[in-house]
This record gives sequence, C-alpha cells and structure tokens, in this order.
Amino acid sequence: MKLARRSGLDATLPGLAGTAKVDRRTRSLLPRLGRGDIAVIDHLDLDRATAQKLVDAEVSAVVNRVRFVSGRYPTLGPSVLADAGILLVDDLSPEDWSAIRDGQRIRIDDGVVSDGDREIARGRMLDRDTLEDDLERARGGMAAQLESFTHNSTEFLRRESDLLLHGKGSPRLSVRIEGRPAVVVVEGPDLAEELRGLKPWLREQHPVLIAVDTAADTLLAAGHQPDVVVLSSPHQGEDRVSAKVLRGSRDVVVVVDRGDGKTPLESLERLNVRPLRFETGALPEDAALMLASLSHASLVVGAGVHASLDDFLDRQRTGLASTYLTRLRLGPQLVDARAVPALYSGRVRAWQLWLALLAGLLAVAAAIGVTPVGQQWFDELRPALTDLLSSVQGLFS
Repeated sequence: MKLARRSGLDATLPGLAGTAKVDRRTRSLLPRLGRGDIAVIDHLDLDRATAQKLVDAEVSAVVNRVRFVSGRYPTLGPSVLADAGILLVDDLSPEDWSAIRDGQRIRIDDGVVSDGDREIARGRMLDRDTLEDDLERARGGMAAQLESFTHNSTEFLRRESDLLLHGKGSPRLSVRIEGRPAVVVVEGPDLAEELRGLKPWLREQHPVLIAVDTAADTLLAAGHQPDVVVLSSPHQGEDRVSAKVLRGSRDVVVVVDRGDGKTPLESLERLNVRPLRFETGALPEDAALMLASLSHASLVVGAGVHASLDDFLDRQRTGLASTYLTRLRLGPQLVDARAVPALYSGRVRAWQLWLALLAGLLAVAAAIGVTPVGQQWFDELRPALTDLLSSVQGLFS
C-alpha cells in the first residue's frame, strides 16, 4: 500500500509535482522549505526531531540520497513523515541525486524523479510495508550500536572527566540557581504539550528556565521568558533564536568544541549580548542539563529531552555517550516533564483551608444539634438569631 499523496499533482502527468529544494545539510535546508516543496536531502537514519520539522514545513515529498533506515537501529523519523502522508523516496545513486537542481520543478511517480517527461533520477519508493520491513530488520542492529556506544562512552568520559566528575570548565551564570528548581527546555515533537502540562507548576514554583536553541522562542510563545539561553554554536545557533529572547535572557551561553579557541560572535555582539563560553564536547541539551546541575539546582525538569532507548539512538551517534553520561551525572536530580503533572497536585490555597475549616465547623454544629444539649442551646439562641435576622432585613428594606 502506498502512502497518501498531498496536493500538487500535475493535471496532465501522473505523480506528484513540486519545487525541489536541495541541500546536503538538512538543517540548512529547513528554513528554505515552503508548503508543497519537495525536500531533497542526504540524511542517513532520519531522526524524529528533523522529520517533525519537515512535517511542520508542509513539504509534499522527501527525496533522500541515502536510506531513511540504514539498518543500524530503528530510526523514528521516517514513521513521522509517513504518518503525515508525505511521499518518501530514498536510495538514489550519487549521480542521480546530483542531477536534481535546487529550485527545479520536478515530478515523482513510483520512485522515478522527472523533469517534465524526462527522467532525471530513480530511487526506491518507501511505502508502509517497505518501511515496516526496514524497521524490523533495523531492530536487529541495535546490539551493534550499543557495543559501539560503550567505546564512545569511555572516550567521552576520558575527555570530559573534569567536567563530569568535578564540574571544572562550567561557566558561572549571573542568575541564581542554587537551591531553586530548574527547567531545561529542548525543542522536541511533544514540547508544546509538555509545557501545557507544566503550566501550573511553573506558575507556582517559579523555576529557573534554561532553553536550548530554538526552544527559547517556543518557550516565549508559551508565555515564559527564558532566564538562560544555550546556543549550539555561534555558526549554527545564534541566527536561529530571536533577538527578543536573547536580549531578554539573563545569560546567553554558547557551547563550543574543546580547542576551538576564540570563536566569532558578531551577531550576538550586534545585539549587545555578551555570551559565556562553555567549552565541551557534550551536546547543547546535555550542556544545559549540566549547567543546572553544577549550579546546584534543587531539581532539574527536562522538557523535550530524549528519554527512552529509542530516543537516545535516534540522534547523532557522537551524542549518545554525552546524553547517557550526563544523565548518570544528574541521577535522581533529573525528572521528565511528562511526570510532573502526575506527581504535582499544586499548592494548597488559603481559601481552600478556610473552606475546609468551615465544612468542619458545620459538621460539628450538625453533630451537636442532634443532641439534647445542642437542642437546648438552639432553643436559647433562637430569639437572638431571629432578632439578628430582622435587623439585617431592615438594613436592606
């Protein structure tokens, strides 16, 4: 069974037509995509976060030079695209992929990419059945990935031991975190829903808000100004976060690879923002979690962060060790945002206490009223209550 096809069909020729947007770097391609475009990428094992951004861009099809699912592990991205009804083609030859030009009007029919009636490339049409077969085979490749992960974790720990074990190299923030809860917000498919679930807790606990890259704008759109913004790098992060968020935050932290030396930060300087350098090989979201932990936050809530084994595998391989060891570093200090609504019922309000007290007094009065002594008291108080009620009625007459 083939996937449902979106609008954009050519009236005279079979298949789906659209404007090709081509880039080897999917991250660079995303801002250029528009509704009905055909994204032409070179992205092995497409992850869920990137796939969701392609869905949000409302592309009609995605043509991938390599396989969406290589077989190393069951990546989550292709299923996100398939569920959105986006047509998928992969496994093109390098020559065929290069033949598709950026901005060219192309047509896709049964895995064949054409310019008008001229075939320019041919790939594999990825329908539901084919995708499920690929994912099933990939589940057998997870063991090899975990073996590779063991080696990467050892290497990462060797490079980052001072940071992970002793906290050396972490920048000092101007915002006070010690003894306060902190929320680390990372862009993810379920972030908006998680922020809605956190709303009562955020309103009552006033935690420190740490946002990573574009999650800062998502957080602001939800009505919360981030206290700290963590940027992935001066080359990738600063231009993707709005000036309003950067100016409004107390601290801006730029994560740079070890040994990068002095890094150009012209865009931030033009905004009169003085960023703090965080030199580490950890992923930006892991760096943000470590910032909160090393600043002695009482609790760290992760919103949009990767939580399951599939989520951990569904990302850049170099980041798996970073994610795993960072979570070991935080231990029980880290709580998933999805667990907070189930664990937190909110503060007890003053009116709730007064209501409980009134209910208790009424219950006691009712219990006394059915006793002989209570009935005697009521008979004695009846004239006084009648006079009080008459006086009150007289005030409003």
